Amino acid sequence: MNRADTLLRLKRFRVDEMKRRMASIDAMKADLERKLTDLDDNVAREKQRAGDSDIGRLAFPSFLRSIEARRENLRTTLKEIEREYAAAQQDLTDAFHDLKSLEVATEQQAKRLSEMQARRAQARLDEIALVRHLRKHALRSA
Repeated sequence: MNRADTLLRLKRFRVDEMKRRMASIDAMKADLERKLTDLDDNVAREKQRAGDSDIGRLAFPSFLRSIEARRENLRTTLKEIEREYAAAQQDLTDAFHDLKSLEVATEQQAKRLSEMQARRAQARLDEIALVRHLRKHALRSA
C-alpha cells in the first residue's frame, strides 16, 4: 500500500467521522426538541390539574416559572447545538473537498502513469518493428 492509498483512507475516515458527528448532533437536537414538546404538554396537564384544587392554583405559578426556566435552558442549549451543527457541517464540507481533491489528483497520477507505460510499450514495439524492417531490407540488399 503506497502513501496515496493511506492518505485516501485517512481522508475517507475523516469524512465518515464528520458524518457520524453530524448524525450525533442531529440526534441531540431531536432529543431537545422532544423535551421542549414534553414540557409544553406537561404545562397543559398541570394547568388542568391546578384548576381542580386550591393548592394547585397557588403552586401553579411557581411551577410555571420553573418550567419556563427549564424551557429557556433547553432553547439556549438548542441554539448552541445548532451552532455546533453549522461548524460540523463546514468541517464536513472541508473534509469532503480535501477527499475529492486527493481522489482527483490520485486518478490523474494513475492516468499519467498508465499513459507513460503505454508510450514505453509502444516505443518498444516501434523499435522491434524498425529492427525487423531494417533486417528485411538488409537481406534484400545483400
